[in-house]
Amino acid sequence: MHHRSYSQVLQLDIQGTPQAWITLEQAATHVASDAVAWTEGRAPLAVLRGGFNVALGRQSIIEVPPIIALHGAARVNLFDITPGVTKPKLLRRDRHTCAYCGQVHAEWDLQCEHIVPASRGGAWSWMNLVTACAACNGRKAARTPDEAGMPLLYLPYVPSRFESFLLEGRRIRADVHDWLAARLPRNSRLN
Repeated sequence: MHHRSYSQVLQLDIQGTPQAWITLEQAATHVASDAVAWTEGRAPLAVLRGGFNVALGRQSIIEVPPIIALHGAARVNLFDITPGVTKPKLLRRDRHTCAYCGQVHAEWDLQCEHIVPASRGGAWSWMNLVTACAACNGRKAARTPDEAGMPLLYLPYVPSRFESFLLEGRRIRADVHDWLAARLPRNSRLN
């Protein structure tokens, strides 16, 4: 198996809520210890071969699915937790498009732009950040869009938990991507 290109397993709680990206080794441990309630995916992400059992005359094999749901209830409702904001996730949410000029730019020319400027108490949050090109961000400066006469071409939003896992931008296998994408809100920009 080529498990190097896709070495992350999507771990869910028993209700199917994404909890974390975990390593193949962590997932194999869950499989081996019967901690897995159910799995998803068209084919194993990897087949790990273990030790040879002389008494049974065969080698142990663990098939690691690309998506595993663990037994037991989550200690917290993961939908109550707002996904963390990072520049790469923000740029992907906004499709690398400047909120002021509407142009798509290369990642190096884009900035995380505070709608209410940080200098005036504007938060580093999904609802106060948009993607802006360097030129527009410089022109807007420490003003609100209204003060600068630069209306937003799209509105910010807080990504759902499923969107957040897609926004992390890992190399996601097609069946895992499809599983997450099928659970996106209808109005998601990732659709």
